Amino acid sequence: MTDTLIQLFQPDPIAGIVGVILMFSLYLVAGLLPACGVVYVIYFLLTLPLRRNERARFFLDLLDRGLRDGRTAERAIADAAASRDGVLGARFQLLAAYLEDGMRLSEALEHVPRLLPPQLRATLRIGERIGGLTKVLPACRRWLQDSVSHVRAAHNYLLLLAFAVSPAIIFIPLVLRAKVLPSYRAMFAGMLEGQPLPAFTRFVFGGSGVITGIQLAIVAVIWLVTLTYLGGPRLHSWIDRWLPNTADWLLSLLPWRRKRLQRDFSSMLAALLDGQVPEIEAVRFAGESTANAVFRRRAAKVCSLLNQGIKLPEAIRVMDDAGELRWRLANALQSSGGFVRALVGWHEALDARAFQQEQAAAQLTTTGLVLLNGVMVASILIAVFLVLIQLLNEAVLW
Repeated sequence: MTDTLIQLFQPDPIAGIVGVILMFSLYLVAGLLPACGVVYVIYFLLTLPLRRNERARFFLDLLDRGLRDGRTAERAIADAAASRDGVLGARFQLLAAYLEDGMRLSEALEHVPRLLPPQLRATLRIGERIGGLTKVLPACRRWLQDSVSHVRAAHNYLLLLAFAVSPAIIFIPLVLRAKVLPSYRAMFAGMLEGQPLPAFTRFVFGGSGVITGIQLAIVAVIWLVTLTYLGGPRLHSWIDRWLPNTADWLLSLLPWRRKRLQRDFSSMLAALLDGQVPEIEAVRFAGESTANAVFRRRAAKVCSLLNQGIKLPEAIRVMDDAGELRWRLANALQSSGGFVRALVGWHEALDARAFQQEQAAAQLTTTGLVLLNGVMVASILIAVFLVLIQLLNEAVLW
């Protein structure tokens, strides 16, 4: 390398300096570009929910402004698309093209499924049916707040799990099993001269494949959760295509998602009842607005009970296992302030509890996986050092 630099500088010092600078720049670029690419990919993936959220929020703002100006939803979207602003995106322009062909807003949104999440599309469809999109816009905005909790949990815990803990869980056991353990086993077999290894060491060495399998299974679960986070509504639709209603059922099992679904159903039901929508239609529309098959089935059961003459507070028991929605609706019927005003406190409580449960689950999962991985690695190290201790003891006794 030194001889090369001397040869560069002897004929022409300036050319030599330029050559060194170019070589250094090449090495710098070659080293930084992969690192920058990895960082950008991580940033792009982790902010997917925020970008979906921002796209939906922008759409709702345009729709709300157009409705306040006295225009129809279709006219407001067409006027915004006519500006040809690049911020609107290609999907918004495609939606405007469908509306110009004479489609209604709900029908056009179904032809552009990636513009808005399924729950927002279902909520806007309900607002179109009752002839009052402005009544459902607050529920849409409330739903958008959930993405903040998802991204916070992902930034704090999913990043650590998927991109820090997972490589360690994969790399450490494989290296120990492929390189370290065979060498130690062969070395100890010669040094102990036929004496048995410690019981714990035999257990760990003999079950190293099981330990590695457990760790790989944990990694698979972590990356499955990561894929679910990144896939969003598109992955949900793919799962429904092959396993109908499976994704909705799994989501309803999560306590925080179930509370948010209860909040969405209750807030929509309250808004519809305040809008003088008949109880049966209000319950059915509120169930459809959740875009969840489990809640739609429960809403259908409530409608069946209402058709049998059972009052709403009693029939609504099907939607809430704890029975809290039933007595809150009963109190709202006795008050004169309206359903939305009577239930707003409960909706805020459900939202707060859902946020708390989601963050607590992320913390417990991260802590548990780190501790489990630490226990497995520590077991391997203890097994190795037990043999060393046995050798030292025999050397001292000898």
